[in-house]
Order: sequence, then C-alpha cells, then structure tokens
Amino acid sequence: MIEFKHKLPAMNIDGKRNGTYNNIELGFPSVMTTDDPKLGLFIRQLRNSINDERSLVFIDGKILMVNKNWIRDYVHIMKGMRHWEYALRPFYDFIADTQREDGQFYELIKQMDDTHWKMVNEDCRVLYPDDNLSLVRLELEADIEYLMVEGAVYIYKTTGDNDWLKKVLPKLEKGINYITSDEKRWDSERGLVKRPFTIDTWDFTNAPDSSYNRRINPNEPMSIMHGDNSGVYQAMNQLAWLNRRLGNKQAAKEWETRAETLKGNMFKYLWNGKFFVHQLHINHTGLDDKENLRLSLSNTYDINRGVTNHAQTKSIIEEYMERRKTTKFFAEWFSIDPPYQKFLSYEPGRYVNGAISPFTAGELAKAAFNNGFEEYGWDIITRFMKLVERDGVAYFLYDTDSAPQPEGGPSAWGAAAFISAVDEGLAGINDIGVNYDEIFFAPKFPVTHYTELRYITGYEVSGAMVDVRYILTEAGMRYDIYSPAKKIKAHILLPKGKECKELLVNGNKNDFEIEHIEKSSYVNFEVSGEKKLSFEIAFN
Repeated sequence: MIEFKHKLPAMNIDGKRNGTYNNIELGFPSVMTTDDPKLGLFIRQLRNSINDERSLVFIDGKILMVNKNWIRDYVHIMKGMRHWEYALRPFYDFIADTQREDGQFYELIKQMDDTHWKMVNEDCRVLYPDDNLSLVRLELEADIEYLMVEGAVYIYKTTGDNDWLKKVLPKLEKGINYITSDEKRWDSERGLVKRPFTIDTWDFTNAPDSSYNRRINPNEPMSIMHGDNSGVYQAMNQLAWLNRRLGNKQAAKEWETRAETLKGNMFKYLWNGKFFVHQLHINHTGLDDKENLRLSLSNTYDINRGVTNHAQTKSIIEEYMERRKTTKFFAEWFSIDPPYQKFLSYEPGRYVNGAISPFTAGELAKAAFNNGFEEYGWDIITRFMKLVERDGVAYFLYDTDSAPQPEGGPSAWGAAAFISAVDEGLAGINDIGVNYDEIFFAPKFPVTHYTELRYITGYEVSGAMVDVRYILTEAGMRYDIYSPAKKIKAHILLPKGKECKELLVNGNKNDFEIEHIEKSSYVNFEVSGEKKLSFEIAFN
C-alpha cells in the first residue's frame, strides 16, 4: 500500500519552508505541498487580484456586487470567483431582468458623466438619473448573449437552484435566438454571427470616431469573428444541458442540432487549416492582406468551448508553440499576432493590438493540460508565476518586453483564466454536474516537481468541497479524494515512462483502461457511491 508521508497543511517539512505562517494560501481553490509554497501563493495572489477589483453598484434601489461593472468581464471573472463569492446573482439577475423585448441584453453600468451612454442610440441605453447611472449596450458587441448563458451555468452549478433556472432559461434562449437572427448581428448567407470590424472580441473599430461611437452604423464594415461563433456554439450546447436538467429533452436536441450546424459553418468559412482566421470581412477588404495569418486570442477559447476536435486542437496549440520560437516578444500569449500597423490609435504591441495577454495564456494553459500537452501547460503556469512573483500582482496586459500594461481592462480577467487552468486543468477537478455531484477527475500533477500535495476546491457559498491528496513514489501513485460526488469519471495522467500494473480503489482491485493522448498515457475508470475514495496506481 502506498502511504502518505506528511500531514498538510504545514509550515516546515524536512527542514524546508513549505507553507506560510498562518496558511494564508488556503481558500477555494488552494494547494499545499511538501516542497515549497510557491504554487499556493500564486493561486492566492490570483484570488487577491480578483478581490481587489470587487465593488458595489447602487442602482434602482438594488445593491449589486460587480467585478467589473461590465457583464462580459464579470462572466469571464466568474471562472475564478465562483469558488468563493457569495453574491454572484444580483448583478447577473439585473442584466437578465432588464433584457430588451427583442432579446438583446445590456452589458454595463456607468456614471452618467461618463460618455458610454452617449456612444449608442436610445434603444441601447437606459438612464437612471436619480442614481446618476446608465445601463448601456455597446451596440457593436456580439458576445453578451452567449456570455449570459455561460454565466448562468456557473451560477447554477454553485446553487443547483432549479426554480431560478426555470425563470432565467427562457431569457437565455431568447438572447441566443436574437443574436442568430437579427439582421445587424447575423449573416444569414453563411449562418454565422457578425460584428463591426474590431480586434477579436474588443469594443472599438478602426473608424476615426470609434473612441466615442460604438453604434452599428449604416454601411458599417462588417466581419465574422470566430470567437463570437464559438461562444454561441458553447451557449447552444449549454442550453441543451440546462434544458436536460429540467427534463426538456426535445428542446435539448434542437439546441444541439443548431450547435452542430453552426460549427460546420465555422469550419467552412473561418478555418485556414491550422487555426481560425482573425476576421472574415463581408463588405470590405480590411486593413491589409494578413487576416489569414493573424492568430487572435479567441483561438484558445475556441478549444475550451469544445469547437475543435483533437487534431484541430493540436494544430492550434502547436501554432502557439511554433510562434514562441520565432517571436521577438517575451511570450507567445498574443492578443493578436501579427498586430496591425496601426488600429485606431494603437501602435503594434499596445493594448490589444499585439500586447501579451494573461487571459490568452490561461486559456492556452488549460487547453494544453486537457489535450495531451501537459508539460507545455505547466510551462505556461510557471512562466506567468514568475511574472506575478516579480510584480506582486497580475496585470491586465503586458508589453512585448514583459513590462506591465495595467490600463484598459481588469487584471481579474487573466487571473480568473489562470485559476481555471490550475483548477480544471492541472488539478483536473471538473464539476460536470451541480455542486460537484458528478466529477470528471483528470489530475496532471506528475508534470510538476511536486511529489506530495493536497489540493482543495469547491463552492464556498454552498459548502461543496473537493479535497484531494496526492503522492508519487517509485512504486506508484495515490490520490485520495473527498467530495460530494455520486459518480467520478477518472482520467489520471501517468508519469512519463510509467505503466499501470494495477489499480486499487479503496484497497480493492478495479478495472481500468489506458488511453493515449499525444505522448501522454492516462488511466481511465469510473466509480460511484462513496464520499471518500482512495485510488492507488501501481507501476510495472
């Protein structure tokens, strides 16, 4: 039997400092190791970067926790903060409840002496003069409706509240029906979502007046961006999952059929054989002839939204790995590459016209962990960890030489992407049910230098906890997992050069299968029933 050697948490093990004085690294999620506290402190700093941007908005008699006061950023940040935040619903519900009759959602709350409400027409804004606040939809944005679906899934998984789901689901479906039918937003010829010509998912165009005009103007140069469509594809599949939770099987099938049609159109028009082209221009020629070569940040999201098969996923990841070899930049986590000679006022390498993006890095790391490139995923984590150690904080963007670019957006966005990469990629704890009642358990700890650790995650608001203990020895490896799961689908990475001779579950021999992904080998099996389980893998 493989025995754990040490108790965790601890401050010192074998004469080495491995934890902090008051265990400040602990929370949801967190890690304790026998080696050093670096990974645990890294996750803590990511949590702090998110919490630093938490604030309140007081509007129409309501108290809304926002992070930030844009629902887009809020949903992206929910990838991390859903684990510990108690007030996920009020801001989300406010956006859902103010949905326009045709299905469009608003996206941001700003002071009225800010200019955002003046950037759009009256049908894209609601004013609250008593509060000096405005509720705005930047009309050119094409991501809000699908992000509302993603946000609903995060909230539902933390609560399991079917009554809430029944209320919000029709609004979500109305939103996706709107984005896939309105003539301003849907290219009926190609069956894909369109937007004005922006950099990836961003909210401005190259037009001289775009700094103060975010409308979709008559004769607007329109393009089709892959990330909008992978987001809608994911949303359609999420709507299918949510409908099944409520027993609506026929509606679920219809959403899945629509998702497959959309995916087919994406590959027909947007795939260049290696990755998704930045923008397919519809009624204009763009700024140059490089759109087919331009690798934009949403390629990493496309993988994690499930659009790509393994060969396509491999192709995108390897494109980033190849560009790392040739770029003059400090990292390959491009917002876009190559950048435009100039986009609006932004020179190459400034803001999203080529700056280095932590949210790209976090999504890329998760994609690598979950698709047979585990060592590359850990490499991305360790490189970004050094930046956070250097600066004491995660930043929104970085210059091409690694100097911080803090302006222009929330640092919490990238921090949440990295928390997700660690939690669902490296630790491999995926809540595929509600409140972790069903788990896909796919840990990748053998790619790190840690040979013994304890990893904890969950949802603080509901008290759901997953507690994992891990040890690796020459003879084998062991995971003990305490969780609410009624079923666990295990997909456990073997160390390089090792083979599984025998699997014991709670001391009893258990059937398993070996799966090979790229050069990695996994032990696959399913178990159910007990809150505490021990998995021992003996090596040949």
